[in-house]
Amino acid sequence: MKKILALIALILALVLALNLCACGAGTGDTDTDPNTDPAAPTDDNATAGDPSPDPGGSTAGETISLTLWGAEEDQSLLVDLVEKFKAAYPDQTFDIKVGVESESTAKDTILTDIEAAADVFAFANDQIDDLIAAGALLPISGDMDAVLQNYAGKTIADIQSANSAATVATATRNDTLYAFPMGGGNNYFLYYDSTRVSAEQAQSWDTLLEAAQAAGSKVGMTLNSGWYNASFFLGAGFTTALNADGSTSVDWNGTSASGVTGVQVVQAMQNIAGHPGFLAIADGDISNQIASGNVCAVISGTWDADPARTAFGEGYAATKLPTFTCNGQQVQQGCFSGSKLMGVNAYAENAGWAVLLAEFLTNEESQVARFNARQLAPANVNAAADPAVEANIAIAASAMQDAYGVVQSVGGKYWDPAKSFGEQIAQGAIASDDASIQTALDELVAGITAPAN
Repeated sequence: MKKILALIALILALVLALNLCACGAGTGDTDTDPNTDPAAPTDDNATAGDPSPDPGGSTAGETISLTLWGAEEDQSLLVDLVEKFKAAYPDQTFDIKVGVESESTAKDTILTDIEAAADVFAFANDQIDDLIAAGALLPISGDMDAVLQNYAGKTIADIQSANSAATVATATRNDTLYAFPMGGGNNYFLYYDSTRVSAEQAQSWDTLLEAAQAAGSKVGMTLNSGWYNASFFLGAGFTTALNADGSTSVDWNGTSASGVTGVQVVQAMQNIAGHPGFLAIADGDISNQIASGNVCAVISGTWDADPARTAFGEGYAATKLPTFTCNGQQVQQGCFSGSKLMGVNAYAENAGWAVLLAEFLTNEESQVARFNARQLAPANVNAAADPAVEANIAIAASAMQDAYGVVQSVGGKYWDPAKSFGEQIAQGAIASDDASIQTALDELVAGITAPAN
């Protein structure tokens, strides 16, 4: 019913806009009306008599009610940013309620009752397909482009170009933007102790492992996780894809577009895992292993910056993932790269204002504020170039690795087989001959590509 009412309101607004244009012709009135000029300046957009961003007429004199969900750690920041949003539209009255909802569980909460969910909400990018399939996300397209031009002074194309291509890709499906990039850096890279491993040695697994062994230490990585062990296959040109029915397509048991076979990738992984300088870390135990002092280098993400900084002290350093030797060549290790997004509920009562709020909370200034408050990597290109951001060792390494990242695109049946396969590599349970590896890969792919239901 809400969508029908919104459509009626849109039609009425368009008719009104056409009438205004017709009446204003030849009058000599030079005032700019956002109704007739989508590229109108934004300083005084929300003045009395202006149309609502939500198609249907002016909202001057009305109170626009919106709800916003964000992470518990972001609450004080969000409250501050909401006040700045209100200040940006001084002639409009708002009632914006800020609530707590984890970015990692947002999808589950929203899908229990989409219409009752927040108008604007933060979520991790790996939830976007389910949210789109359920009709929970408002596409940032069509009328919303005009809203953004009229009120925020920017187009959808401007927003896309303002953020990194990798984060925009996580928010885009079928060439349509479904959410605003809020932050990047949801990937993994290499932390190392520069007093025991040089910057040059950190560039390849061969020299990294040698340095660790010489220092009487280890290089740690989680292998029993499909999020981490995919990095070797992704770097070699292999792919994963989420199908419309929720199943996963994966080509790891064949030959990649780069001409590398899955067997060769596994042999490279076996060489690394079998080295005396390597430590296989159980999924979820990386922070503990860093703190234990057992490693001089470790693969993790920005969330482990504090433990790494504490453990490595003056030697604290980070860089992209190393290359690995595969079939006699150096191959850059890839990764799944993700992002944090801000979406708008498709059932939002005041959809236009909700879009403007989501855009404001994710613009360059807000992303800089989020970094200052929580040291989270920006998605915005200019924000990422801020001297304070560039000086952050972990974020700089994350950004460096993003160049070799791909958007995570897998279904639910991916994780258990990938975890089991990685555990076999870690334990040396797969023989190194081609036939044994091929059999293991075929079993892996069969498990991953099983029907979703």
